Amino acid sequence: MNPYTDATIFGFTLFFMLVGLLGLIVPLFPGILVMWLSALVYGFAAGWTTLGIILFIVITVLALFGSLADNILLGAGAYKGGGAWWTILLAMGAGLVFTFLAPPIGGIVATPASLLLFEYLRLKDVKGAVSSVKGAMIGWGISFVIRVIAGVVILGLWAVWAVFR
Repeated sequence: MNPYTDATIFGFTLFFMLVGLLGLIVPLFPGILVMWLSALVYGFAAGWTTLGIILFIVITVLALFGSLADNILLGAGAYKGGGAWWTILLAMGAGLVFTFLAPPIGGIVATPASLLLFEYLRLKDVKGAVSSVKGAMIGWGISFVIRVIAGVVILGLWAVWAVFR
């Protein structure tokens, strides 16, 4: 491949990888998806080697895990805090709806607020409802750390792919 073309492909991919990585801290920005798409486009543009295919599979697994971490850990945290699964699912649904109705922070506000409301209606106890929300927020915080770690690892795997292809 022409060295200028190779450098251009590398530069564009690095740019979008970094946009995705930084996007992990921005609510509602699909940073992991941007990073995964960058790796996919890189594979088609630079060519699929055996190493590239193996690393892309690992990148895909990390991207899926990082993407699902929010919902799984938020729900698990709320459940551990005493929440019922049906209130957790309703709160997640409300968060999804308000993500579209009131971007960019509608979902971020609606999920814990609706969980608090649903748990209070279920328990008739403010402390119990707050405990569920506290658990959800701890789970959400842990998922944030997991997403960032996954993003850094994805960037590192892509760099290995780019250097050793």
